[in-house]
Amino acid sequence: MTEHIAHEESAPGAEQGGVQSDSGEFVRDSQYIEARITADGRDGWPVEAGRYRLAAARACPWANRAIIVRRLMGLEPVLSMAIAGPTHDEDSWTFDLDPGGADPVLGIRRLKDAYEKAVPGYPRGITVPAIVDIPSGAVVTNDFGQMTLDLDTEWGDFYRDGAPELYPAALRDEIDEVSDDVRRDLNNGVYEAGFATSQSAYETAYAKVFARMDWLCDRLAGRRFLMGETITEADIRLFTTLARFDAVYHGHFKCNRNKLAEMPVLWAYARDLFQTPGFGDTTDFVHIKEHYYLVHTGINPTQIVPAGPDLSNWLTPHGREDLGGAPFGDGTPPGPPVEAERVPADHWIPAEVSG
Repeated sequence: MTEHIAHEESAPGAEQGGVQSDSGEFVRDSQYIEARITADGRDGWPVEAGRYRLAAARACPWANRAIIVRRLMGLEPVLSMAIAGPTHDEDSWTFDLDPGGADPVLGIRRLKDAYEKAVPGYPRGITVPAIVDIPSGAVVTNDFGQMTLDLDTEWGDFYRDGAPELYPAALRDEIDEVSDDVRRDLNNGVYEAGFATSQSAYETAYAKVFARMDWLCDRLAGRRFLMGETITEADIRLFTTLARFDAVYHGHFKCNRNKLAEMPVLWAYARDLFQTPGFGDTTDFVHIKEHYYLVHTGINPTQIVPAGPDLSNWLTPHGREDLGGAPFGDGTPPGPPVEAERVPADHWIPAEVSG
């Protein structure tokens, strides 16, 4: 099947295709495999239970989005998941968490093998998330921006009872606009700051990050979620960056004007989401810290992983319920995570809290 390469959102991970400009700016490789899995199968990939496997890594913010959406919509029984370890070399994410170091369904050690099944000699970064066609072992798409929108809207025959509406038609233009602003200035801006190789490039990115965070504080001062009363795709896209901010971006990427925990509105909003089923319980702070501090040796050559920060504050009361609304609208929270996919409690809840 012919694969298409598109130019859209930037692919996650500087070590997977990002380049430095002559002026020291970090520029992401923005090409990826863009085929879509849809209800009508118009790209040749119809939605089917059990046919596809989501390849993800809990360390990666873009992959974390797909994990959250899959859980909120209740797609675990029909879309299985392969979890790569938090560290990798320049060649590929690997399935070193699995017995024997190979994914038990796909039978591969490196995600690169599934990319090369789709595009022999695949020349670009091996990114997560990716959805793999199990029968052929080939990547169908790594278009992470479109991927979650399709999980939100195209898999309707398999949604759980009470699944939320994450991309409602009436709000799509606003969701897209807000998400694009957040992607450009914050989701990607932290990387532009962290991987800058000139002072001017760093300071430009730094200013962009905090201008957008201040804008978010203003927007969220009087509304519980980005679109108002319920969680949407826009909140998911913002949350995975906020979850990594104090643990990684503040120090490792030098985004240190202040911590997230020092911005009362945005910090309360982040805690509200973290304490909502599907968000905190899919967040693995151990994987997050190991990935950034061990893989990015150009920034952290000693590979020392910081002991802090204290994460117990993620569970403190947030008070956002006073703004009204309901996270899932007319829907209901998802049930507990699938046993085999549970994040170890001490990876997302500090040991002194969890037990």
